[in-house]
Amino acid sequence: MLFHLNYLLVIPKFLLKPRDSICFFLFHTRYGKLVVDRPKSHFFEHPFACVQLSVFYSSSLSRNPSFNSDSLPESHVVDKNYFGDSNDGYHKFNQMGTQDSSDLSLFGSDNAEFDKSEKCDFDIFAEEVEEGEDGSDSDDHFMVLDSFDKYRVNREEIRRVVLEEDEFRHPLVREVCRLIELRSAWSPKLEGELRNLLRSLKPRQICAVLHSQADERVALQFFYWADRQWRYRHDPIVYYMMLEILSKTKLCQGAKRVLRLMARRGIECRPEAFSYLMVAYSRAGKLRNAMYVLSMMQKAAVVPNLLICNTAIHVLVVGNKLAKALRFLERMQLAGITPNVLTYNCLIKGYCDLHRIKDAIKLIDEMPLKGCSPDKVSYYTVMGYLCKEKRIKEVRDLMEKMVNDSNLFHDQVTYNTLIHMLSKHGHGDEALEFLKEAEKGGFRVDKVGYSAVVHSFCKEGRIEEAKELVNQMSQMGCIPDVVTYTAVVNGFCRVGELDQAKKMLQQMYHHGCKPNTVSYTAFLNGLCHNGKSLEAREMINTSEEEWWTPNAITYSVVMHGLRREGKLSEACDVVREMVKKGFFPTPVEINLLIQSLCREGKMDGAKKFMQECLNKGCAVNVVNFTSLIHGFCQKGDLEEALSLLDDMYLCKKDPDTVTYTTIIDALSKNGRVEEATELMMKMLSKGLVPTVVTYRTVIHRYCQVGRVEDLLKLLEKMLSKQKCRTAYNQVIENLCSFGYLEEAGKILGKVLRTASKADASTCHVLMESYLNKGIPLLAYKVACRMFNRNLIPDLKLCKKVSERLILEGKSEEADTLMLRFVERGHIQPKSEEHLQR
Repeated sequence: MLFHLNYLLVIPKFLLKPRDSICFFLFHTRYGKLVVDRPKSHFFEHPFACVQLSVFYSSSLSRNPSFNSDSLPESHVVDKNYFGDSNDGYHKFNQMGTQDSSDLSLFGSDNAEFDKSEKCDFDIFAEEVEEGEDGSDSDDHFMVLDSFDKYRVNREEIRRVVLEEDEFRHPLVREVCRLIELRSAWSPKLEGELRNLLRSLKPRQICAVLHSQADERVALQFFYWADRQWRYRHDPIVYYMMLEILSKTKLCQGAKRVLRLMARRGIECRPEAFSYLMVAYSRAGKLRNAMYVLSMMQKAAVVPNLLICNTAIHVLVVGNKLAKALRFLERMQLAGITPNVLTYNCLIKGYCDLHRIKDAIKLIDEMPLKGCSPDKVSYYTVMGYLCKEKRIKEVRDLMEKMVNDSNLFHDQVTYNTLIHMLSKHGHGDEALEFLKEAEKGGFRVDKVGYSAVVHSFCKEGRIEEAKELVNQMSQMGCIPDVVTYTAVVNGFCRVGELDQAKKMLQQMYHHGCKPNTVSYTAFLNGLCHNGKSLEAREMINTSEEEWWTPNAITYSVVMHGLRREGKLSEACDVVREMVKKGFFPTPVEINLLIQSLCREGKMDGAKKFMQECLNKGCAVNVVNFTSLIHGFCQKGDLEEALSLLDDMYLCKKDPDTVTYTTIIDALSKNGRVEEATELMMKMLSKGLVPTVVTYRTVIHRYCQVGRVEDLLKLLEKMLSKQKCRTAYNQVIENLCSFGYLEEAGKILGKVLRTASKADASTCHVLMESYLNKGIPLLAYKVACRMFNRNLIPDLKLCKKVSERLILEGKSEEADTLMLRFVERGHIQPKSEEHLQR
């Protein structure tokens, strides 16, 4: 055995503890030197970590005899601080794999609980910055570029995992995906099956499972669940696949947690991992947090490369921070990082986004001088924005420049790009011009290019020209496909020519092109928008005879058509049939139908419909329950509304602030203030934050019944949860409108604390109310209190107060009020006759 000199002092400590010494020697004699496989380094916070790793190594040998110590990833000598004198880790080690067994759902623990389960000291991943802070244009995050070493030999990068189709179709992958879909009915048996399958999956198959999830949040929860399982650890490529998936969403917090988990597990965090986090922050609209990732890299001692620099520039361009992106480019060049064509293409897009086309073209001209020639994407980016603004002459000039300056010749991709860009922005004539030019130049425009122009004509209502172009396609030997014909069908439906659209569907059969579901859905949409929803419904019934199958969009189109025509019973039947076919309506569609039923007063039907949706597994959410509760409140059936509130808890659809506000408003309106107060306290106890609408509702209803004391007590508790600047202003104004002037005067002091324009407006309302009630003296006192808080009352209103005071024989107060204005220079002394007497 070979012992390193640094560990001679460590061995006596282990000899005091037989368990620790055994783990040390078993591990040490096997390897010849003390090493740690980096992905398992998190185990060394426990005394028996080495035993587990030794078992892992032995099991690897039994499965693969060629496995040896030389095949291990880069290793590090273990520091003696990894081994503590405490036995706390032994207890934790014995419990590993058992503490999570009670969690039988992928949603059993949220992300916050996941963070608590494993405490770590990686503070660099825990920090967050406020988006509203000043200094958003600061370049402090650019300091990470100073750590770039241009003489450093770069390690092999973690390449993006490209999955094959066979990996998605693998029986194990499909079975795991099936079990994940059953998460709503999770049980110990199903979890056991999934756990056994998990250990049989290869890393690329795990990636296929993650990539197969339609909802990225489900993929993330499966990733967390798998990481908690006993004797399983994610391969590094799984972490990078998870980050790549999250980078296409706004789930930036999930991406940050995955990065923190990589640090805990000892997985090397390369610049690619940080770039995925930057993009996720950018998609979530958190530009400052995205740029702060650079500081996280610096603190983690990760050396930047060109990829992370290009990502940073892309994020800045997307965030409309072109000036900062240009400064970043300068800094990265000073640091020795040479930009490539992707870098400049990002900046070109930034210039185009700001309509600085000349600067974009200038940058293209300067690229060869900077040692980087532009590619076709550089030119296509500018051409796209010129096409959007219909600047055809400049497009042609740029095409010539592309050939003469950059030696990039036009090809079919060039013309297809121009045709699609012009068609997309409604410039069909110009697109057709380029199409003919391409054909004269020997390029064969495919049916996709023709279909784009046809679709553009149809959107503009130029159906005859679209039909003529379809005929030209056939003459040129480019047979129109179902997409082309569908565009024409949709065009006829747009202009209300349903007979022509129906004929076009029939002609498709004659031309050997069978209409598909999209074609029929476009026609049904036209029927529904022209008041023929029942005919559309009948076409769905006969779809099997026509050899086409309706999809979710088809049913949704017909359902909305029936709903708009007031045929709610038929609309509900369509949804029922939709569910039977395996298509589920979205919560928005369910909500629209519930609202329509409620407006018609069909509350029982609305409740029955929502109950059916729940029983069939449709995605019924809080908004759907709230809409139904609002309908019952409007009808005056509060008992049913309160019953639905209880049902929400049973269905695990926790009510939100809007739900509570709806019921509180109805209870207060019907004089059941005590119940409303109790419900409000329940809402606050659940941590829900009152909104502006909540404040307005509560204040209005409590003032309406004159329960001022109860209102003030309730407001104090509401304001402790969420500040509302105008809460007391609303109280005074509502009290004045309901005639409770005495109570309004008592709380005027709470309003005058801040002395803002809103407070002045509230004081004016109170003064007007006092005048209308015939109490000008109290209006005068309010004006004086305003002057004391440096608020200037309305002069016209004060003149009315002064006149009413004089009529009541209170000349002294009237003069005093006007003198206040004179002292502040708002009126001249001579302008007031009663002051010159």
